[in-house]
Parts: sequence; C-alpha cells; structure tokens
Amino acid sequence: MADSANGENTAMAEISAKDVMALRQKTGLSMMECKKALTETGGDQDAAEEHLRKKMKGKMDTRTDRAAGEGQVAVAIDDSGRAATIVELRAETDFTAKNEAFRTVAENLATMALGANAGDVATTDDMTKAVDDLRISTGENISVGRIHKFEGSGSTMFGKYVHHDGKTGVLMQGEGSISEDVAKQICMHIASAQPRPAGVDRESVPEHVIEKERRLAMEMAIESGKNEEIAAKMVEGKVNKLYSELALLEQDFVIDPSKKIKELLPSDASITAFLRWQVGEAAD
Repeated sequence: MADSANGENTAMAEISAKDVMALRQKTGLSMMECKKALTETGGDQDAAEEHLRKKMKGKMDTRTDRAAGEGQVAVAIDDSGRAATIVELRAETDFTAKNEAFRTVAENLATMALGANAGDVATTDDMTKAVDDLRISTGENISVGRIHKFEGSGSTMFGKYVHHDGKTGVLMQGEGSISEDVAKQICMHIASAQPRPAGVDRESVPEHVIEKERRLAMEMAIESGKNEEIAAKMVEGKVNKLYSELALLEQDFVIDPSKKIKELLPSDASITAFLRWQVGEAAD
C-alpha cells in the first residue's frame, strides 16, 4: 500500500504548475480540471487536451437546445481577390460574442471557408473542432449560423464591411475598376439603408416581394372607390416606387443622398451580388 501511495504521489508531483497553465491556456478550463486531465494521461499535453475535449463536449452536447441569439459576422477575402466568404457565428450571450477569442474563431472560420466551393458552405471537421473548443471554453451553445462563398474571375473585386458591434456584415461582389474605398462605402450603405436593398437591380428584386405589394396596392385602390383602370395606374406607380426603394443601384446613397448608388460606379464597373447578414435573422 505504501509503495502504491508513493507512486501516486510521484505521478502527481510530475505535473508542474507550468504544464497545468499551458493546458489551461489551450482549453480555457479551470486549473483543477486541467491538472486532473494531465494526471489521468500521465502528463501528456496532447492526450490531456483530447481527453478534456471529449469529456467536456459530452456535457456541451446536452446544451444545444439553448438559444444562441448573439454572435458575430465575419468576412474574408483571399489574397488573389477572386474569392470571398461571409460567416455568422452564434453565441448565447453578448458577453461571449464580444470576446476576442470568439471574434478570432469567427474570422478563422471565414478564412477556412475560402477553400470550399462557391455557394453555401458546409462545416468541415476543422471548423467543427474550432467551434467545439469554443463551446467547451465558454460553456455556451456556440454554433455556426451560416457560411457562404462568392467566387469570381480576374476582373472580379470584392468589398466588405462589418459594423463595429460585429452583428451586421456585408459582402459585395463586383466587376471592373471599383476602388476599395468606394466598395467599402457601398457596403456601409447596404448595412444601414432603410428599406434594406433586396436586390442589385430591378430584375434581381424577388418577385414575391413585388407581387405582395402589388396585390395590397390594388386592394387599397379598389376599396377607395377607384375604377380598375385608374387603380392599375396607381398600382404601377407604387410598384415603380418600390423598385427604386429596394433595388440597390437605384437607392439614394446614405452618405450623400444627392447621388444614386449607380452613380458611384465607374462606367466599366458593375455590382453582381451582395449579402447583408445580421446575427440571428436566419432563425426568424
């Protein structure tokens, strides 16, 4: 019994405070949890980290039903300028969402997604590990809301903007000689404009949005006593106004309302797509 106790004490003594602190910095868990894991794995840092991940992930998996209504949006553009991604990472609390480690993971996910195919991006094993590690260290239900990638050619350019609180982000794709400054200003416009742009131009504004307004306008015109001919003209007037409000290129520039967005673009340039994401809206 004495030999057994001495062996246990020797094993415990081999776990230095430096080793425990190193594991704590990797995992964000308590000193006690880290020391216990190192003891159970004979002081092996990698084995202890993996042991903790498996142990704590099991606990965290029971919390995935907790609402994750906070978070961050991150945007990445690759060095070639031919691809860009936008990511929404969700958390339960604003405190965690504003944490530097959380923002870093969101940015890393956006960078990882640059290697995926264009379109909606599914989470990879590396992405899942990054999120799991964050869930373990924060004790919150962290989840990836959505990821999307734009891809272009040699003439493609991208603009981006993320609001200071990180909750709203914009990724814009264009063609031609749009300067970085102009691209950012247009992205800032997309983030703040009311009503929110629903498409680049009239043709890309969703038809269901227009039809809903058309039906409502016609009902109101008929109820007001107008005949069908006059009602139809009134409806078309409202629809045209709606197009000018929802088509990005036809909107008044928020920074200088005397200009339309299309007037900011050089003659050889165009905007081909954009995404404006706000944390939590996809769950609505």
